[in-house]
This record gives sequence, structure tokens and C-alpha cells, in this order.
Amino acid sequence: MAKKIKKKNKKESPRYNRKSLSKLIDGIFSNNPTKTFNYKQISSALEIKDMGTKQLIVGILYDLVDLDALTEISTGKFKLKSRMGNITGTVDMTARGAAFIVSDDIEEDVFVSQANLNRALHGDTVTVYLYARKKSKQPEGEVVEIIKRKKTSFVGVVQTSKNFAFLIPLGRNMPHDIFIPLSQLNGAVDGDKAIAQMTEWPKKAKNPIGRITDVLGKSGDNDTEMHSILAEFDLPYKFPEHVNEAAEEISDEITKEEIAKRRDFRDITTFTIDPADAKDFDDALSLRKLEDGNWEVGVHIADVTHYVRPGSIIEQEACERATSVYLVDRVVPMLPERLSNGLCSLRPNEEKLTYSAVFEMDENGDISKTWIGRTVICSDRRFTYEEAQNVIETGEGDYEEEILCLDKIAKKLRARRFKQGAIDFDRYEVKFDIDENGKPLSVYFKESKDSNKLIEEFMLLANKKVAESVGRVPKGKTAKTFVYRTHDQPNTQKLETFNNFIHKFGYSLKTTNASAISTSLNTLLHDVKGENIQNLVETLAIRSMAKAEYTTNNVGHYGLHFDYYSHFTSPIRRYPDMMIHRLLNQYENGGKSANLDKTESQCKHCSDMEQRAAQAERSSIKYKQVEFMIDNVGEEFEGTISGVTEWGFYVELNDNKCEGMVSIRELEDDYYEFDEENYCIVGRHHRKIYQLGDEVKILVTKANLAAKQLDFVLADSDPK
Repeated sequence: MAKKIKKKNKKESPRYNRKSLSKLIDGIFSNNPTKTFNYKQISSALEIKDMGTKQLIVGILYDLVDLDALTEISTGKFKLKSRMGNITGTVDMTARGAAFIVSDDIEEDVFVSQANLNRALHGDTVTVYLYARKKSKQPEGEVVEIIKRKKTSFVGVVQTSKNFAFLIPLGRNMPHDIFIPLSQLNGAVDGDKAIAQMTEWPKKAKNPIGRITDVLGKSGDNDTEMHSILAEFDLPYKFPEHVNEAAEEISDEITKEEIAKRRDFRDITTFTIDPADAKDFDDALSLRKLEDGNWEVGVHIADVTHYVRPGSIIEQEACERATSVYLVDRVVPMLPERLSNGLCSLRPNEEKLTYSAVFEMDENGDISKTWIGRTVICSDRRFTYEEAQNVIETGEGDYEEEILCLDKIAKKLRARRFKQGAIDFDRYEVKFDIDENGKPLSVYFKESKDSNKLIEEFMLLANKKVAESVGRVPKGKTAKTFVYRTHDQPNTQKLETFNNFIHKFGYSLKTTNASAISTSLNTLLHDVKGENIQNLVETLAIRSMAKAEYTTNNVGHYGLHFDYYSHFTSPIRRYPDMMIHRLLNQYENGGKSANLDKTESQCKHCSDMEQRAAQAERSSIKYKQVEFMIDNVGEEFEGTISGVTEWGFYVELNDNKCEGMVSIRELEDDYYEFDEENYCIVGRHHRKIYQLGDEVKILVTKANLAAKQLDFVLADSDPK
């Protein structure tokens, strides 16, 4: 009789008790410390199919979270918890979309891949889960929470279709297009440059959703492009109407009662010296000879805080802006025009309220007495720098005796400052001749001459003495809270790298102490003047220095070699100067020391806004350089290698200082590799080197206005 053959059952799920299942789950996570699992993936790995055991797995996963062994990255997704746990930091996004998290919680920056950023963007404050660290590798992690967005508004170009639209953001710091419902276009049409506000970013959506808040205009239009640059850096390009209205309501009357409170300089020779196109004159100089043969020099600064009261609408706007912004073709002022170009501007033949630093000194610049306080002046003459320079060079012209006397004293002050250890960064500025439509017609270089240096020295003197008046106190006493402009000593590592670079050109720095550094740096800057590498050396020298900043913590100003330094002389265009005017007045009237934390917070904001303004200015210069070079595509130029990266090298053209890139892909005669330590690109087979400072001849192949980028290829295969 044939045996009955039993039908094989389908493979059954292994049976586990809670303890053994917990150990297996713990093992899966321990063996895969960087991976994320949900209960379905755990069930699959353990070949579990029955729902009862799957529910048990869910319970165990949450038990392990409670035991601090796992962390729930998002709903239902778990990961092994790093021993270091989570850190908080700021996203510093790379050009390729990944990021490094800069945090005070850990010494090294933490790498986060693009896939693990989880919608975090450049500048955001985030919580990062640290992966278990592998030996000798940079720490890595994953963003698990966005604590605060740095930016929610972005500039870009609108692209529309039948049913929806996108804003394609400009710049590398926003790698995602923003989805715009047609109902949220706010009048924008295809091709417009506009600003979009990110309103939401659903978890399952690839792109954020937003709405157009401002239409800037058509790409290529000069105003559109300049407004676009400002918006890109979150800088305003116009005043709200209510701010302008508030400015118009301010009285221009100077009462007899107000004049009586002030020291009167209206009958003393006074004048301003400014750029030819300036409209806001915030500083003036007065000069008179005293009976003892000494000179009284008055540095008079617009008394902005007389008109802009604490808590007012204009005050709030000025505080938020913190600085005027100087683009290639315009100034975006910190204060409305009625104040900046009218009430506060020290225009000739008009009585003006000022805050002054007045010095009694001899012809060598030795000061016997300093007075700081509120004044009233009436400027006799408005000089341009060129007009004042002509008086200095010829000895003839309006107020020649006063200008020549001030120039003589300024030169003594300047020589003494450098002898004491100040660093002589005397760089030229790139300027454009621009037509009525904003098109650049030519490029020229603006150098600082004696008339510029005359004003500079007396402004530096006033800033220094104002800072000393509050910061320098008798031993045993505490200085009151104040706003300093500080510049720390150079970063040792950056300075050493710079020193190694200049060795290649036969130069060197002495780095034994701060005094030796400044002396040898001045010698270097003097020696490279007129050489092809001058601009390059000056640029790299500045990069090796610490950044100047506003702070209540006075560490002195290394570059100027001042123990005390502030910004007092430009309150029309800098909010820290307004802060200082208020503090001086408060302390003069017996007021108590200002709140340290609040003042420091304002200082940080001003430093941040100053950096943004500088970035916008550089961006506008770059745009105009590319626009200027459009007509030169296909032409050859000589230039100097000004930067080297892993993807190519930058070349600055000798004639006009426009900068473009030679891509490493265009170097077809060898396989080139980036040598970061030696600022060069080296051919693997033939060892040909393209190094920072090399002279090369290039061909302009492309001028991309949208990207503000010039593309070059080598016209001569051998670097000179």
C-alpha cells in the first residue's frame, strides 16, 4: 500500500520570545550603525511574517528608544543611538549639495550627505544625529530636526507651465526649485526675476511650496539685476512707505535753545572732502590757529541721533539694516534720503548739528588736549577729493593754508602709526564708468591719494580717542559697556601657509611675535608694489588676517596697532556709530553702564550685516565685470593665476582685473591633480604645474551673466 505523502506547509515564521527577539533586533542595529530601519525591514531581515510577532517588534523598538539604545529619526524609522547623541549646529552647504555642520558641541565639523540633510538648507540651525564614528574618519551624521531656518525667501527666475510654476533659485545655497501654485504668482510671468517665500515643505514632497512676494522685473535689466543681488543677500532695496513718511515729518528747525546746549563752531573755518558723486556728507574738518601757536582741529560728525530717536520707526529700520550698501552703480542708504542727503548731511553754507572730537595739537600731531561733545557748525566749502588733491599738489586754491596744514599733520600721524606697527594695506578699488542704462563702458582703478589719506588719518584719530575716552579707565575701575571695532591677531596657521606661498617668490615674513609680523608684512607690501603679484599678495595677506568686527569685548585693533578703537565718524551709513553717539551722550550725562548682553547682540547683528553688504558689493562688481567682458568673447588677454581649486584655476586679467576660470577639464595635455598645500595644479605624467601667481595667456570663451561667471581656456599652453 502506497504511503500517503504529506503536503509541505509554507515556510512558517520563526518563533521567538521577547528576550531573544530583542537581542536579535539590537544585533541588527549594532551591525548597521549608520542605517535606518522600520519594523517591516526588521521583520523581513528576521523572516517574520505573522502580524503578532511584527507587533511585538514595534513594541521592542519603542522599548529600545526608552532605554536610550535607539533613536526615532522620524515616525516609525529607527537608528542606533550614537554614544555622543545629538548635536546642534549650523549648516554650511557645499557646491555639490552636501553640507558640513559647524557646532560648538564637537571640535570637528560633521559631514552630512545631501540625502541625509532632510530638507535643511544653508545657514539653518539644526539638530544632527551622529553616526557611530569609524576610526580616522571625519564624523558623519544626519539632520533630525530643523530648529531655525536661516532663510525662507529666495531670489530666482520664474518658469511657468499650464497648471503650475516654479521659481528656479539663484546661487548654490538653495539646491531645490520652489513649487508655485498659479494662484500665488502675484503677477509674475515666465522669465521674470522674483522673490518667493517658502510657505511649506510637506514630508513627502520633493520640492518646497511657496508664493511670489515681489516681482523684480525682466532678467538682464540693470535695476532688476541690482535688486536681485540685494534680495539674494536679504538686503532691502527700498524703504517702506511708512518709514519715508516718518522721515518727512521730522522738523528741520534748529532752535536757539538747542544751539545754546552746544559748542559753537559756526565762525571757524570748516569744510568737507568727499567723493565727487557723494550726497551724504557725514564728516567735516575745522581748523584754527590758537594764541599759543598750536592748532585746534575739529572732527565734526553729523549728529544723526538728534533726529533719530530711540524706539522710533526710523530707528528700528536703521537698526535692522545696520549699514548702507554700496553697489557698483548705487548706494542703498541706511537712513531715508531726507535724513541721509538732507537734514544730517553737512552741506555747505547750512547750519548743522554735529557730534565732535576736537584736538589741540602742534604741527607734529602731538595732542595736548582732547574734547568730545555736541556742537553746531556751518561748512564753508564742499571739496571733492580731486579738488583737495589739486590744492595739496599745487599749493594753490580755496583754503590752501588750512588744507596744507592738515595734510602736513596727517602725514606726521600716518608715519608715526606705521612706525608703531600699523599695517599698510593700501589697495586700489575697481571702478566702472557706467552709462545711463547701467552698462559698463570702461574699467578703472581708484587709488588712495594724499587727500584721501588726510581725511582717513583724522577720522582714525577721532575713532581712537573716542574709544579711549570710555575704555581707558584708572586702574582698579571697570570700564563701562562700549562698542569697539576690533581686529584680532593673525591666525598662526593661515599666516604660516601665506609665508610658505611667498617663499616661492623670494619673500618671507618674520613670525616670532606680533611686532615682527607687522614690520615684515609692511616690508613685503612695499616690496611687491608695482609687481604683477601685488594684488595677489595683498589679497592673500588680508585673508591671513582675522576679520574686523564690532564687539563689547575690546582686544584692540591689530591692523591699526591701536589698543582702543571704535567707529564714531559715519553715523549716516553705520548703525554702530549711532550706538556710540548714544552711549557717549548717556555716559556724559551720568547714565549707568549699558546692558552688556543686549549691546553685544546688537554688535553681532551689525557685524553680520556688514559681511552681507560686502558680499553684495562683490557680487555687483562680478556682475558688471562679466557684463563688460561680453563684447570680448573670443579675444585673448594676459592674466595672473589668482586662485586654484580642485576643479580648475582662476585667472585675473592684467588690464581690467576681471576674473574667470580655466576648467581642469580644458587642460587636455595631461591628467591634472589639485595640490592644495602648494596652491597649484600638477600634471600626473608630465609634471607641468599651474601655480598661484603664474602669468598665463587666456582666451575668453563664455560670459555667463546669470551665473556671474567668465569661462577661459589657455591660449598659450605653457605658463610663463
